[in-house]
Amino acid sequence: MPTAIAVTSPDLVLPPLDRQTPPAIVQPGPTLEQSLNAMHTLVEQHGYVIALHAASGADPAVQRLRTVRSVLESDRIAVLGVPLPPLGLALLAQQLRQLSVCDLSPGVLASSARLLAHYIYAGAVLGSVAKLDQVPVPLASHAKSWIPGAQFGVLANPRPQLVRIGQEELPGPEFGTRMLVAAGQPPSDWVTAQLAPAWRVQGVATVPLPEESVRWWGTGRLVEFAAGLHDVSVLYQLVSSVRREACHWCGLELIGDRCGFCAAPLSSPSAQPPPAVTRALPRGGT
Repeated sequence: MPTAIAVTSPDLVLPPLDRQTPPAIVQPGPTLEQSLNAMHTLVEQHGYVIALHAASGADPAVQRLRTVRSVLESDRIAVLGVPLPPLGLALLAQQLRQLSVCDLSPGVLASSARLLAHYIYAGAVLGSVAKLDQVPVPLASHAKSWIPGAQFGVLANPRPQLVRIGQEELPGPEFGTRMLVAAGQPPSDWVTAQLAPAWRVQGVATVPLPEESVRWWGTGRLVEFAAGLHDVSVLYQLVSSVRREACHWCGLELIGDRCGFCAAPLSSPSAQPPPAVTRALPRGGT
């Protein structure tokens, strides 16, 4: 059985791209007892579980996940906080689900989350940035957000950026991506009509807006988007091109500078940085 990929909310479970992509599991459950039983079953069936959650904010679900891992005394449960907005987090979970059926060890799969997140372009079109605190907002933009009809394009990842729609452009990826779009209120076609063609995306899919998005972005007047790699062979090539090391604490394989399961930093001097995107992913390539 492949390593299980879990998320903290049902609206972070995206439809599979093919029949080989396993489903995501929602954890924790409604009660601690249900969470313990479900997680124990997952570990027994899959061997390892990788649970993703948003790195920002205090989420009771995250605390319960940590409690479950502590009570079970299991070193086979990774609880990973990722600094992505909700739709970007859902996309990352989908990518890990795709990779879970490949010949990647659980340690490499867990530590690849940080690498894959770097290649996700996640943002939103906002009608107001007055309550946006996840991305730096200049004072002038706060003032302009009170102008009727004002709209802002905000990129939260991989590099924060804020522009006034119609005056500036958001920088996009230099490699082939597929874009997810989730609309709140009021609807806007700027993402599909202008941003997607400018970024030369290779497909656009509309999905429901995650419940957490309104709180994360500070307004319900938004259209959230996330663009990332979608071909499992390219994802696999990206992850497998990074040098693997053994965690000095738990012994699992890892890539990067930190173990995804025990969070121990890499102590080996032979650690290498991830490959540059311009070398690993040529522009427009899939």
